[in-house]
Amino acid sequence: MDRVLVLNGPNLGRLGVREPEIYGSATLADLREAVVRWGAALGLDVEARQTDDEAQLLAWLHEAVDARAHVVLNPAAFTHYSYAVRDAAAQVTTSGLLLVEVHLSNPAAREAFRSHSVVGAVATGTVAGFGFDSYRLALEAVGARLKSDEARP
Repeated sequence: MDRVLVLNGPNLGRLGVREPEIYGSATLADLREAVVRWGAALGLDVEARQTDDEAQLLAWLHEAVDARAHVVLNPAAFTHYSYAVRDAAAQVTTSGLLLVEVHLSNPAAREAFRSHSVVGAVATGTVAGFGFDSYRLALEAVGARLKSDEARP
């Protein structure tokens, strides 16, 4: 079973109370439960984590490389300026692993500073604007890519 780390950056621990008109009323615990369930249905071993600490997020991305785990990453505010997160994400994809950047909202439809992602250029793909379904779609993309890779001679 392929392993996927679902990694969430700063302020996502406040889901359900932080700007519910943008991020919804469901909590991080709800998200964790959903991604584990969706992953299991796809034959993926999913573990969800959240941190407000950039160094911790970097350590988890390094762990993904060392453990050969694919990544679904919501870098949150680090999306727009953290070259350290970008470089760690690049290590994931250059190691032959998948990394899908996700966002609950559509950053391009929000404040101008949110429209640029330093992570997007090194990600396998990006899913944004579908709330929790962004994570489901990202996991489905990982599952489909892994299946198509297995089907290749």
